[in-house]
Amino acid sequence: MAKNKKKQKKKGNRTKKVAITLVIIIILLTSGFFLVYNKFLGGINTVELGDDLSISSELNKNKNITNIALFGIDTRGDDYDGSRADTIMIATVDKQHKKLKLTSIMRDTYVSIPGKKFDKINHAYAFGGPELTIKTINQNFDMNIMEYVTVNFTALEKIVDSVGGVQIDVKSAEINSLNHNLSELDIIEGKSSKQVTSAGLQTLTGRQAVAYSRIRNVGNNDYARTERQRTVLQNLVTGVLKGRSLTQVLSLIETLSPYIETSLSSGEMIGLATTVFTLGISEMEDTRLPLDDYSKGGTWGGVYYLKPNTLVDNVAYLHEFIFEEEDYVPTSVVSGISNEMN
Repeated sequence: MAKNKKKQKKKGNRTKKVAITLVIIIILLTSGFFLVYNKFLGGINTVELGDDLSISSELNKNKNITNIALFGIDTRGDDYDGSRADTIMIATVDKQHKKLKLTSIMRDTYVSIPGKKFDKINHAYAFGGPELTIKTINQNFDMNIMEYVTVNFTALEKIVDSVGGVQIDVKSAEINSLNHNLSELDIIEGKSSKQVTSAGLQTLTGRQAVAYSRIRNVGNNDYARTERQRTVLQNLVTGVLKGRSLTQVLSLIETLSPYIETSLSSGEMIGLATTVFTLGISEMEDTRLPLDDYSKGGTWGGVYYLKPNTLVDNVAYLHEFIFEEEDYVPTSVVSGISNEMN
């Protein structure tokens, strides 16, 4: 009997020790999270969006596919008011198919801006910031976007430099324009950067990557420009993912935080990053809208627009790419906008 009591006492002591250990671990984890939050996420400007984001009641989308609007603003400071979105993209985290996807929307795309008029999609940001731009994307493309991230060109430069540069295959025809853009950026900042002297695969600095992303007069104008932007982001993201370094990711967040505005909470950002890492995603697929075969560029009323023809066809393609839905039939709202365009 005494022996059994002794065994029970030892078992009780072990249980007590385990409980105390768990409490200590929980305290360390929670305090560690607090420190990480303050150090790496504390500088991010979080903005709350309204409830009405023009998401059609007809949509019934896969909950395992998250879409976030990405906006690039051509400013050097942190005041985005009245700016046009120089870059508009949709970033997709697809947990079901274990994919990352990136869709560029051409900034001259002719769309219906809610409460305004038909105009270029990048004007929506100047009219009503990220909220109106999200509404515009959702209404015109049958999307269900509820979150966004906005960065300026300063952020891209800092991000690229923080990971040691980005690998880009620079074409011979791009060198002069790249260096011209580089010189303009140097004048603005009062700095002197190393110019690109040869073509081929090479590691670009942050400033060189920004200059590369801004090339417009080489290749197929803005089409090639958006492709360069996606290439920079793809190579940047896949480089980080393949490295699978938590230290690098945290350093990247710390670098980015002063230059970012987002509707995502810190918990949501950590959740998305965790999802991408745990799924083992290391590649990114990309596309752009409108498609060449489903659009026409021209001048109307003295202003250049890129008009989808038809919007319905572009939306059907977009849903096949993002949601992997074949034979998608756009909503009545999109059909109505499409008919009005044409």
